[in-house]
Amino acid sequence: MKKYPMNKDTQPNLKNADLVDTFSRTISYLRLSLTDRCNLHCRYCMPEDDTKGLEVLQHEDLLSYEELLRIVSIAVDMGMNKLRLTGGEPLVRKGVLAFIARLAKIDGLDEIRLTTNGVLLAEKAEALYEAGIRKLNISLDTMRPERFKAITGVDRFHKVWQGIDVAEKTGFDVKLNVVAMQGVNDDEFVDFAKLAVEKGVEVRFIEFMPVGSDSTWDEASYISSSDLQEMIAKIGVLEPLEGCRMDGPARVYSLTMPDGKKGRVGFISPISHHFCDTCNRLRLTSAGRLRACLLHDEEADLKKLLRSGATDNELRALIRQTILDKPKGHTLADDQANCSGQMSRIGG
Repeated sequence: MKKYPMNKDTQPNLKNADLVDTFSRTISYLRLSLTDRCNLHCRYCMPEDDTKGLEVLQHEDLLSYEELLRIVSIAVDMGMNKLRLTGGEPLVRKGVLAFIARLAKIDGLDEIRLTTNGVLLAEKAEALYEAGIRKLNISLDTMRPERFKAITGVDRFHKVWQGIDVAEKTGFDVKLNVVAMQGVNDDEFVDFAKLAVEKGVEVRFIEFMPVGSDSTWDEASYISSSDLQEMIAKIGVLEPLEGCRMDGPARVYSLTMPDGKKGRVGFISPISHHFCDTCNRLRLTSAGRLRACLLHDEEADLKKLLRSGATDNELRALIRQTILDKPKGHTLADDQANCSGQMSRIGG
């Protein structure tokens, strides 16, 4: 496949050499937030008070698709081989399907994944598959329509459920992401585990994190992955599955029911069992800033450098420096919440 062209000043380098950080982690995975706009308004992602609406970026504030293709090509040339598209809701951005098709033509980019809320999935699933996407993470925190509206602010549950069904029939590898919130959806965790068995999709439970200065997080709403596992173990046998740690932060288990049927459930534990020692990712926010850690606010202004006429080597150097600046881990366990950024802009 044809590779997106690099600038002439780029010099040949051994791939992967520039991807190792100061803690011997190889950063092979880039997450792109394509937009901070969304067609839902989830309470933990896009909170707002009654007097001030949430500010969203204007189109000119976003990196163009040409700029994104250039950055991804440089990252892949450095040795990164895995990409995730997030938002906001990535499918609301105009022209996203054509953009994905161009991404899929970049030599060395082995995998493009998409995280979506599923609202537009039923109508876009086939085109997404044709563009090159094979793996989807769909966010769904409840299977009750009235509760869905309370969490997201809109009545779109049936659209999401239809999208999940169409995605499965189209042939996608589907994972469901469930943010676990005590007192909000804790009475559905067992139902989600059963869904993993019945529907054959992997369900991933994510600990509720204190992200953003206006976050609705509080200690009473937090439930640990260990407590979740205890609840689910009451209905079946959980056995850890051996897998590649570089595939992602989830600890994945096989769930075997009394009748012998099996499913897969995962637990993502940024607070109780953080995965910082194996973190292999960078995040490019929808504002064009490169972020080495979700839970640290340090960012490099890639957009400013890009629009000042930077060469590919200069952009490569900024990516390299961001990797070197990647912290060993977050400090949430020490009650030092150090992420005040907007989750919809950072990328979920």
